[in-house]
Amino acid sequence: MGQKRVTGSGEDPRVAGLRTAVSRLRRELAAHPADFPDRPIAEDELAALDAMALGGVPEIPRLRRSLLLIAGAIGSVSALAAALREVRNAVDLFGEPPRG
Repeated sequence: MGQKRVTGSGEDPRVAGLRTAVSRLRRELAAHPADFPDRPIAEDELAALDAMALGGVPEIPRLRRSLLLIAGAIGSVSALAAALREVRNAVDLFGEPPRG
């Protein structure tokens, strides 16, 4: 879909972008001093996204579900907004899930 593979790696650039975005948000979340009730949900879903990306091209419905859970868990933490937006943009590169 107009995406080029990274030369020499064979990795889908969308997957590489997702891994980078997830890594950034995980780091920023870990460094964020405030504790909030849904933090474990965000951490678990970020770990799930990372695992999906490591496995190759992930399932779009599962990606979107994880994104929604993460956004719901940390959406009100403004300090994480830019990193969350980066994850959303990376997920959007995979396209829409097929309509059933």
